[in-house]
Amino acid sequence: MTTTPTTLPPLVAAALAMLVSPFVPLLSPLLLALAAGMLVANSRLAEVPVVAQHARATRLLLRLGVAGLGLGLPVGEVLAIGPAGLTVIAVTVAVTFRGTLAAGRRLGLDEGFVVLLSAGFSICGAAAIAAIEDTVRGRERYVALAVALVTIFGSGMIVLVPWASGVIGLTDHQAAIWAGASIHEVAQVVAAGSLIGAPAVALATTVKLGRVALLAPISALLAKGTTGTPAPLVPWFVLAFAAAVAVRSTGWLPAPVLGAGSLVTTLLLAGGMYGLGMGIRVRELWPLPAQALVLATISTLLAAGTSLCLVVVLA
Repeated sequence: MTTTPTTLPPLVAAALAMLVSPFVPLLSPLLLALAAGMLVANSRLAEVPVVAQHARATRLLLRLGVAGLGLGLPVGEVLAIGPAGLTVIAVTVAVTFRGTLAAGRRLGLDEGFVVLLSAGFSICGAAAIAAIEDTVRGRERYVALAVALVTIFGSGMIVLVPWASGVIGLTDHQAAIWAGASIHEVAQVVAAGSLIGAPAVALATTVKLGRVALLAPISALLAKGTTGTPAPLVPWFVLAFAAAVAVRSTGWLPAPVLGAGSLVTTLLLAGGMYGLGMGIRVRELWPLPAQALVLATISTLLAAGTSLCLVVVLA
């Protein structure tokens, strides 16, 4: 990737977020970079040209980061979850995505925003929102609102899912699958898994990565259904994501290469999240629209309720 003046601020912010993240384990570098972008966007620094002209750099960083996610997704590990786990993943994503779309339309919300939120809450949070942003041609304000809501509601689930698992009487195995199938961001799933118990982290993360794998077919489906200016059937970065999954699944890449790939992917996504944070103007988002909050609540309940019912019955 060629470094231009407009990519430097996001990459610097991303690097700083990665350095700070170990000291605040409940906040991932992506969320810290998003917060940094918000702080800059609501200060006088937002008027500096090299800082303000972030849109193209943000899109590039997010697309490259989404492609890099494939290196962390070996197909064999996902398949090892078994038929029950795969059923939980597929049904939860389908019900949450379709249910959120239907609810958003009934609420009369902007179609682009509804699709963005549906993808973010059902698949993989901000990364999914970034992946389909161009496909649905969402306005910057709606992208920022969807990212803000997925962050707020997903963060709440970090504590709620482990607590509720204990109240309901789920085993650690069941709780891990529930966390992976219901919580929005990968980093949030890791945090929730650590609260359930150390062995639960790997299972919860694998289930979550199974949801991430559905990003490619849903992106292709949305691109096919887009009206207006023709869009590629499958965006290039989704093809790159699929290629990365294929390469990762061969087992040929040594651990140091995979470790480096993970760091670069985090850097790219965090840089993109900084750019998304730059699009969040508090004066434009606050107070949060009541109907958007209602939709986010419905979507979270769909993801949590559907996956819990399936876990109790199947796992």
